[in-house]
Amino acid sequence: MISKKYISSFILATALTFAACERVETEPRDWILDTLVWDDKDKNATVAVFFLNNIYSYIPDGFNRINGLGGDFLETGTDDAIPSRTNRQAEYYTNGLISTVNNPDPYWGTSYAGIRRVNIFLSNIDKVPADPNSITIWKAEARYIRALLYFELVKRYGGVPLIGDQVFTINDDLSIPRNTYEECINYIVSECDAVKGILTPEPVSDSNWGKIPRGAAIALKGRALLYSASPLFNGGGISTNANLKALMGYPTYDANRWQKALDAANELIGLNYYALQTSFSGVFTTKKNTEIILAKQSGNNFLIENYNAPIGFGSPAASLGLTSPSQNLVDAFPTITGLDITDTQSGYDPQNPYANRDPRLALTVFFNGQTWLRRAVETFEGGLDKPGGIAVQTRTGYYLRKFMADFSNNTTYTNQSHNFPLFRYSEILLNAAEALNELGRTTEAVTRIIDIRKRAGIRAGTDNRYGIKAGISQTEMRTLIQNERRIELAFEEHRFWDIRRWKIAETATSGSLKGMKIVKNTNASLTFTPFVVSTMKFSNKLYSMPLPYDETLKNNKLIQNEGW
Repeated sequence: MISKKYISSFILATALTFAACERVETEPRDWILDTLVWDDKDKNATVAVFFLNNIYSYIPDGFNRINGLGGDFLETGTDDAIPSRTNRQAEYYTNGLISTVNNPDPYWGTSYAGIRRVNIFLSNIDKVPADPNSITIWKAEARYIRALLYFELVKRYGGVPLIGDQVFTINDDLSIPRNTYEECINYIVSECDAVKGILTPEPVSDSNWGKIPRGAAIALKGRALLYSASPLFNGGGISTNANLKALMGYPTYDANRWQKALDAANELIGLNYYALQTSFSGVFTTKKNTEIILAKQSGNNFLIENYNAPIGFGSPAASLGLTSPSQNLVDAFPTITGLDITDTQSGYDPQNPYANRDPRLALTVFFNGQTWLRRAVETFEGGLDKPGGIAVQTRTGYYLRKFMADFSNNTTYTNQSHNFPLFRYSEILLNAAEALNELGRTTEAVTRIIDIRKRAGIRAGTDNRYGIKAGISQTEMRTLIQNERRIELAFEEHRFWDIRRWKIAETATSGSLKGMKIVKNTNASLTFTPFVVSTMKFSNKLYSMPLPYDETLKNNKLIQNEGW
């Protein structure tokens, strides 16, 4: 984030306190008096920029956020992981306990609160005598965040009320119906197109680092179009009610939606700025790099390590091991040759399961035998990192490794860059591959996947196809692309939404979520046995989230999603 975005919230809190002490409020006020925020004598727009910085805070995060800071990853509500702590709300998505009053990730109130603040900003910023060019850019940034918040709503609920630039007062009628899915997607795309030429162009200077760049608008547009082209939304909705069908997606299929998604991906690729980094792990620990398009900015810290590294690394490391990746996810990683572990030619050994695997596996999960803080990770039964007899330890035989710096030779953790990636270039390549394949251009799709596998460290093979068989069919390539997204984008909040938009959630999150039981024998050899950790449940109503119960009470024009 640019330096202004680190202004202490104490200033705002103090201003709020003084304003609140002036008199009893007779109307709602946002933080501080309007006359101070939109000061016609403030040539530097100091307080107005505070207001914009607060809008930036509504950009979503994706680390241990379910149940608040130190909570669980959203992926622990999928087949990729399970919380190390039992009876956590994230598991409601896989055990059937979600309801209109019991949803761990509603996001409705947060999104509309952010949208309101954007509209307040847009309706008032011209009163401030700041540099006109700066004001234009600030408006574009605010509009982008508003479009992003609408997308967060749409991917959860389908069509939602679009309120434009309106700032409601306590006297306004807030009974507003939902817009159709198509109207919401068109709005998000049009906003991205409107601001992309105004936002900061790449390369972004160090002094402007943290400001929303042009590429972020194209990336958001591309993701919205990719989702809208996908099976769940592109004529394949589960709703039986005609009105809900239009709210939850397009009532009929149109192949041209895949072309629009491809065009958006190619538009960003065509900027010729963003590129894959040489190191997969370095993407997440280097604050500024050409693979990250937009990230949630934060100060350097070692919270990811504290919360998620194996529990045996105690003081001074203090690791809590809150996330247990599943055997289902581990099995999704191919071997170093790019072949699936079920392929008889892959060389996979079930009793030496981590040898000669896709290098991304060791950078995504901790497994037994890896080196961390100068010792081997011990997730065998009775090992230092799975001792038994304590409340919180791995439930699967694995811990989360992704997003962490390399502390294999350290004795403790040090502050690192941990900015959650909202959009990165590898997703754009995967988007392009998916759209190309759905358009029947499978050969071209292969080249995009090869780019990603090459960077990952997969071996080229004698045919230079990185484990992708010659003559692969569209159906086979679809499965491969879906798996490549799963492992490349693991724990970046894609799997939860991908399995829904692909309409495969009833398969992916039904049945067994597995772990690996490792027994150390008397001769120090190890025996590996997969086991069932939990049984997942999925019903079709979970393809969309339930509108919050209190919102449907306040607004009787909101139609609840099917099944809720």
